[in-house]
Amino acid sequence: MPASDPVGFAPADWLLAFLAAFFILAAFVWSPRLQRAVTALAERTRRCMLLLFLLPIALRLLLLPHHPVPTPEIYDEFSHLLAADTLLHGRLANPPHPLHQFFETFFELQQPTYSSIYPLGQGIVLALGRVVSGVPWTGVLLVTGAFCALCYWMLHAWVTPAWALLGGTLAVIEFGPLSQWMNSYWGGALAATAGCLVFGALPRLREQWRSRDAVLLGIGFAMHMLTRQFESLLLFLAVALFLAPSFFRRQDWPGLLRVSSLALAAVLPVIALILLQNKAVTHSWTMLPEQLSQYQYGVPTSLTIEPNPVPHLPLTPQQELDYKAQALMHGSGTDTLSKFLLRLEYRVRYCRFFFVPPLYIALIAFFFALREKRLFWVAAALAIFALGTNLFPYLLVHYLAAVTCLFVLVSIIGLQQLGRLRIRGMHVGFEIVRVLVLLCLAEFAVWYALHLFESPAAYPVLQYETWDSINHNNPRRRIEVRSQLAAISGQLLVFVHYSPRHVYQDEWVWNAADIDASRIVYARDLGAENEKLIRYFPNRKILLLEPDEDPPSISPVIRTGEQ
Repeated sequence: MPASDPVGFAPADWLLAFLAAFFILAAFVWSPRLQRAVTALAERTRRCMLLLFLLPIALRLLLLPHHPVPTPEIYDEFSHLLAADTLLHGRLANPPHPLHQFFETFFELQQPTYSSIYPLGQGIVLALGRVVSGVPWTGVLLVTGAFCALCYWMLHAWVTPAWALLGGTLAVIEFGPLSQWMNSYWGGALAATAGCLVFGALPRLREQWRSRDAVLLGIGFAMHMLTRQFESLLLFLAVALFLAPSFFRRQDWPGLLRVSSLALAAVLPVIALILLQNKAVTHSWTMLPEQLSQYQYGVPTSLTIEPNPVPHLPLTPQQELDYKAQALMHGSGTDTLSKFLLRLEYRVRYCRFFFVPPLYIALIAFFFALREKRLFWVAAALAIFALGTNLFPYLLVHYLAAVTCLFVLVSIIGLQQLGRLRIRGMHVGFEIVRVLVLLCLAEFAVWYALHLFESPAAYPVLQYETWDSINHNNPRRRIEVRSQLAAISGQLLVFVHYSPRHVYQDEWVWNAADIDASRIVYARDLGAENEKLIRYFPNRKILLLEPDEDPPSISPVIRTGEQ
């Protein structure tokens, strides 16, 4: 039905009107003079990098009236926030709590120390955000801007400056203000930034064995080790494959040795930091915190399919499909090779995260450019990450973050190939490229405008946004609970009680690095055992939180002996 406005437009009508206006405007604006101006700007590397650094940050800040600072909701996010808080306390691990059984939660160790199980990279980013502005999310903004800027720098080594600037712009569109990475706390942009340094240094080293590029290669690899340690092995394989021809050319050996030494010198401090974290958290130099967590708690190998685990939080059709597909891949009746192939086939769709839909055509065109050895290596590096991450039962897009800039490069090379296209002797390739670029800009402009001027009339359209990362429903419950608790004065002890049909991923027991000094302490409801924790915190107000109620219920707990 038409929306209640003077024109009588429904949201879909406004969407089509906006697209029509965009293309008409683009037809007038796109001119040889504009092309010359963009080309001239692309030659000014520092100015482009500054622009691409600031652009995604500014665009996201403009959305704050309708989309404020993100509220963490995924257990990975809380674990990274714990790591940040731990670092800001000047330590790598926290002492175990004497009643740690009340604080058991996902992706955190309680013994022998109270710590995050993750590497320090994302924790450092969030700690930086708190130092700069007092808000951890500031670190996410800064590292996203750094990624977009360095994506242009990386592409500058592979293509002409104008194409590199287009690639940096695509990075802003795909991974900027509307992206999952910029609207969460569990990482992606830091590993992507590390990948830019690595894959931008490699072609520069091929031209000449410069010390600066060797150090940047080492810094990029070290940053990735601080975020994704398993995938760092895959990154090493990709680097080794790129440098392999130099091993067979004796004249390259001196330069290769010097570069390797400088890169290793940049990596060694991070290796030392990882060893120190291992020792502080697990009390063993060689035991990773995540390894100890898997030893203590195990690794999920199957999923329970519940079509409607909580009445007011039903699984979406897509979630049901995801769970059923993963259950099929983990099923006992499937042999190892079949599981591997099924998993690989299922995960191809995750590449959607790295491409704007109009660029699917460019992706196809990229395969016609694989006659070049350097581009064949790009495909091989992506294959290494695809096959390597396929060994793990689950996949999240930040597992592939290091090769994000290579996905952007694939888009740019594909557009270049299309730009050379002739049909019946007519050079039409440039027009095709222009249309595809305009479609990418139009798609981003539509969704961004809908969020910027968000209103109830736009909701019917917003539900169809792919990779819906800025419209979360679950945090609304957390925001409501946080507001209610903020209105209660004094120090609080909140016992979290789950219903029998609780969705285990919806975890509410999270605490700061110094539990005893926190104004609000969240604890598991352990029934009769609760009295131990109540006696431990004699001066706190005791509350019971039931997050599975609709809305979540908060009620006072009457202590023993009280009326």
